[in-house]
Amino acid sequence: MSDSPLLNEIKALIKSSGPMPVWRYMELCLMHPRYGYYVSRDPLGREGDFTTAPEVSQMFGELLGLWSASVWKQMGSPQALRLIELGPGRGTMMADALRALRVLPPLYQALNVHMVEVNPVLRERQMATLSGIRNITWHDTIDDVPEGPSIILANEYFDVLPIHQMVKREDGWHERVIEIDGNGKLQFDAAAEPTPRFDVLLPPLVRAAPVGAVFEWRPDSEIMKLAMRVRDQDGAALIIDYGHLRSDAGDTFQAIARHTFTDPLKAPGQADVTAHVDFQALARAAEDVGARVHGPVTQGDFLKRVGIETRAAALMQKATPDIATDISLALKRLTDTGRSGMGSMFKVLGISEPRLTGIAGLSDLEQAGEAS
Repeated sequence: MSDSPLLNEIKALIKSSGPMPVWRYMELCLMHPRYGYYVSRDPLGREGDFTTAPEVSQMFGELLGLWSASVWKQMGSPQALRLIELGPGRGTMMADALRALRVLPPLYQALNVHMVEVNPVLRERQMATLSGIRNITWHDTIDDVPEGPSIILANEYFDVLPIHQMVKREDGWHERVIEIDGNGKLQFDAAAEPTPRFDVLLPPLVRAAPVGAVFEWRPDSEIMKLAMRVRDQDGAALIIDYGHLRSDAGDTFQAIARHTFTDPLKAPGQADVTAHVDFQALARAAEDVGARVHGPVTQGDFLKRVGIETRAAALMQKATPDIATDISLALKRLTDTGRSGMGSMFKVLGISEPRLTGIAGLSDLEQAGEAS
């Protein structure tokens, strides 16, 4: 993790324009046109920097496919359905979902698959993984996907959208920024002046945070875009990510390289920088534009409700002892609540057009506290 070309560019920008807000730094780390982490490499799997749920087991994608089928039936089984995935990794989840959907020929024939991916390296991997699939199109943004009834899947998508960080001082909330210290290293600082009336926008829990607390927020534009799409054109979106059920103070800005946490200011562009997702904020924004919200619940609860234990048992029955052990370990990884499991850290939120009053695997928003 030596000095990167992007580090030198960021230092030059700070020297010329002053301290850089955290959101701008995160945006450059991930999406810089030449040196951005997400435009230059395949970060997934054992040889990459992190592993996502679809890479853990085929069961994850299969169950999301069957979940999509249940929503399609609730929608009245439209003759044309857009199955959209945001940030589709290597295409593993979509391949597994489509394999499960082949058992429903009327739905499979109705599908048009749309992959929203900006990383050219991953797009190549997706094309190879999904080479036998008809009616599949790639896009840089969901804005390019044609209108129509849609089911949208977003697994580990919102955590990489840039965050604003605010630091509480005696005189109010200040935007957190990145500056250059006396040794030429990047360091965190805070804007000299507080953001006017910022506390008025905050939930009471955050407003009561002590001096020195950090609060993170993302603009609502992305979630509102999804919510308005399903509200107006029929359908639902499923958001799966790691984060918290309630808006609260806390610094979750982090970097991961080679499956290990590292300093997010050390080698920009060479590590994955993320922050936890505020699911209460997502739900509130979706409801504000008139979509119906389902959940959030923990990933472990969601997967159990949609049948992962039954699916695991069926796979293990036909497997060799070694493969059966792998399936058991994968089930544990996806659903367990301990440090090594994804079951409680990851949350699942559904958003739909208002007529869909219930969606498989998800409770109503009022029950969200039970999932924590």
